Amino acid sequence: MSSVLQQPSSVTKSTVFVVDDDISVRESLEALIRNEGFDVEVFSSAQLFLRRPKDHAPCCLVLDVNLPDLNGLELQKQVAASHGNMPIIFITGFGDVPMTVQAMKAGASEFLTKPFADDTLLDAIRNAIDRSRSVVHADAAVGELRLRHAALSRRESEVMSLVVLGLMNKQVGGDLNISEITVKAHRGRVMQKMGARSFADLVRMAAALGLPTGSSR
Repeated sequence: MSSVLQQPSSVTKSTVFVVDDDISVRESLEALIRNEGFDVEVFSSAQLFLRRPKDHAPCCLVLDVNLPDLNGLELQKQVAASHGNMPIIFITGFGDVPMTVQAMKAGASEFLTKPFADDTLLDAIRNAIDRSRSVVHADAAVGELRLRHAALSRRESEVMSLVVLGLMNKQVGGDLNISEITVKAHRGRVMQKMGARSFADLVRMAAALGLPTGSSR
């Protein structure tokens, strides 16, 4: 699936967002995380974080549960709706089991109770960034496929849709009322424009685009 899920080299920047109302905690975490080579942005409230435009690069959120306006669990719900799969690492000095369970069920990457070791937080951040990077790369790859598919002519798109269902060239020609030779020509251009190296590659691309394929029938 190399040409389907090829990772764009331009996606390299990783940012860690920190939301905590305690300035001493923000400054301490910012220094610690920046020292590890990550970009860091800190916020004193959930509302300030929500005003920031969505980031399409690998990132994660280090989030205090107890905040003055919108608490961490409420912010988690809004992040899930507006920021997709951004990993969240909760930190709190007042954690309890029900709160931890609620956060983890909602998709939190980690739930750390203060005080915690620096390495514990940094390991959680690295894991969260790796998870985010995988999602960003996959989204970028599918976005590139959509652009290639959109560049197909109407007839090329029709041919591709039938070919990936497993129809032979003669059957495709019969369905579209065109000659087999014309189908072969369109098929060749589809392979070239989509960047597919093989028929199996083209089928995987179609599946990534959400198109019906022979394997899904």
